[in-house]
Amino acid sequence: MTTDLDTRIKLAVYRGAAERGILPRAEEVASDVSVKVQHVRDSYARLAQRRLLVLEPDGLTIRMAPPFSGVPTQHQVTVDGIHYYANCAWDALGIPAALHRPGLIHSRCEQSLEPLYLEVGVNWPEPSSWLFHCLVPAAKWWDDLVFT
Repeated sequence: MTTDLDTRIKLAVYRGAAERGILPRAEEVASDVSVKVQHVRDSYARLAQRRLLVLEPDGLTIRMAPPFSGVPTQHQVTVDGIHYYANCAWDALGIPAALHRPGLIHSRCEQSLEPLYLEVGVNWPEPSSWLFHCLVPAAKWWDDLVFT
């Protein structure tokens, strides 16, 4: 039962993000899956433990449902006229991939602060000379995912 509920809640979170460009509130998820908000809170905790969500300290607000960000970031993605925030440059590429739709990424170079725009097709991004650099090795990202 718990696994089924967690799956239904996870799908409601991602469906809400995909349809509206923002992560849904716990009350909306509870309504979508016909459960009490406390059940959503409990499920969120289990999903966070499995690294499927990153929660704010209140346990009810989603900070990240990778690749979607629950807070505004410099990494903005537009797909079919809907605007999304990505958690990082890598996740910005993940939004069009997750939606199986082409998109436009708008971000900036952290060295020069120059604006960056990248069109992403269904299969890959347009050719670019940009370099993607991560200070933190991927194996350490979950040590402090918000910083990473």
